[in-house]
Amino acid sequence: MNTYERLIDKAKEAFVMSIEIYNKPSIRYRLEGFSFFICNAWELMLKAYMIKKFGDESIYYHDNPGRTISLDRCVQKVFSNEKAPLRKNLEKIIELRNTSTHFITEEYEAVYVPLLQACVFNFVDKMMEFHEVDMTQVIPENFITLSVRLKSLNETEIKGKYTEQVAERILTAQRNLEPMIENNNNAFAIRVEHLHYATKKKSEATELYHIDKDAVEGVRIIKELKDPNETHKYSLKTCLEEVNKRLSRNGIVVYFNGNQVKINNYHFRLMNDYFKIKENEKFCYVYQVSTQPQYSYSQQAIDFIYDELRKAPNTLLDDLKERCAKK
Repeated sequence: MNTYERLIDKAKEAFVMSIEIYNKPSIRYRLEGFSFFICNAWELMLKAYMIKKFGDESIYYHDNPGRTISLDRCVQKVFSNEKAPLRKNLEKIIELRNTSTHFITEEYEAVYVPLLQACVFNFVDKMMEFHEVDMTQVIPENFITLSVRLKSLNETEIKGKYTEQVAERILTAQRNLEPMIENNNNAFAIRVEHLHYATKKKSEATELYHIDKDAVEGVRIIKELKDPNETHKYSLKTCLEEVNKRLSRNGIVVYFNGNQVKINNYHFRLMNDYFKIKENEKFCYVYQVSTQPQYSYSQQAIDFIYDELRKAPNTLLDDLKERCAKK
């Protein structure tokens, strides 16, 4: 086994370790452990890519040929665009790894978890792009989604729990990351949303609650205005890009009229005509700002479109075209 192959094998192991540590409920050191192993996985994978593209000497310092370069240097060399969301994500994860060596609190998880999930998906994408390695063959696809068990940061609670210096450090990290999450795409951060619905079908519920008008331990039903820029933040173009990206990542090939295709506006129209995506407020938000309405889509819409295509990639679009033609 040569150096390239060993690096790829170790990158796979480090990635699996990061996921296993984070998703194991009995481990309290999971944020720190995840950051160590995911950074190790990226470093090994990027060094393998540099060897393949630039040769063995590219991963060593020129003035110290016995020492390989750091992850920071690998990131700079492979992702030369400083403004690229993926590079900014990695830089923040490296920063978290370095912080975890000396200082950490459990509240950092609430701050960083959107970046952690994006980092995982980015790694899966780049392993396929750089090395043609499908990580869903190494670890089941459902395990690639991190198991999140946390509540939102409460400034008052943090200030009461920690010293002023520690509390300010946590809150500053949150304040610095929030605008970056807003201004970058899913390569930088993937929001974690918990959506709750009332249903009488107990068997369909994933969590149970009881109604309590005082809401001490139960819940109250309230009317809440939701910002569609948060809940339905995808244009049709970016929605379809995410669907195609997920299909590609999972090796799913979609066919239409006997040809391999990427999902485009026409295919979306077929799905909308049959599944009424634009009429479902969970999937679509309609902006009535002019005579011509504008539409934006949610993460749930992306998940729904992907799941329907995944079930029947060879036949779904042809079936929808035939059904819509009969209307």
